Amino acid sequence: MDGADVWHERLGWRFGLIASDPAERGAALARLADAERNAQDAWDRFNKAWRRRSAHRNYVEALRYSLPGGLWDRPSGPDMGTWPGLPYVLCFLEWEARYPQEWTRYAKSWGTKEDLIRDVAAARHDETVTSKLVELIETVVQRPYRCKDREYVRVARAVDSEYLRSRLERAARSDNPWAQRHAGYVLWLLDRPEVPNTRHVWRTWLAAAPESQHRLASSGSRSTAS
Repeated sequence: MDGADVWHERLGWRFGLIASDPAERGAALARLADAERNAQDAWDRFNKAWRRRSAHRNYVEALRYSLPGGLWDRPSGPDMGTWPGLPYVLCFLEWEARYPQEWTRYAKSWGTKEDLIRDVAAARHDETVTSKLVELIETVVQRPYRCKDREYVRVARAVDSEYLRSRLERAARSDNPWAQRHAGYVLWLLDRPEVPNTRHVWRTWLAAAPESQHRLASSGSRSTAS
């Protein structure tokens, strides 16, 4: 397993993707574009000489410097909580949550997003990571629904606490109609751990929600199919 220093050398600059400074994000995006080109070049070489093991090794190595490819070779279950790559998983998810258009343009992978969220929810985390996950959930519930966002309910249940609920309750009382709807639904599920987070349950909850939320949901309910 690579150590934290190796991960930092390989992917440390990725934190620029979630920086508030557009110039810093732009520089990180340029680095990501270079990494993607290197991975694509390695893939092209592999296709031209697919019988040569060295070409495949070069492609796998190039992927490790890119996103989301650098996150594919990871442990699952509780072991992920101590994995040196976890900060980069959180960075990848935060990037998608805060800058979805840039994420979609440069690194869109809904399957990877879904798998990462599930793996994070299944792991044991320290207080620092748990606080980061609470902030991530709060960010997600305040925006219009995006593909696989429903998976964040797993994380909310895994890190359920008074701290999380207070953040969700604040979002549910805000003037943001998306936050009212999404945070309200997550809070409702936290009070009912035995209830599955299915599309049927979501639609049933919407039907009982206030009319203002129901009107808003009608414009975006199709997207919840994912």
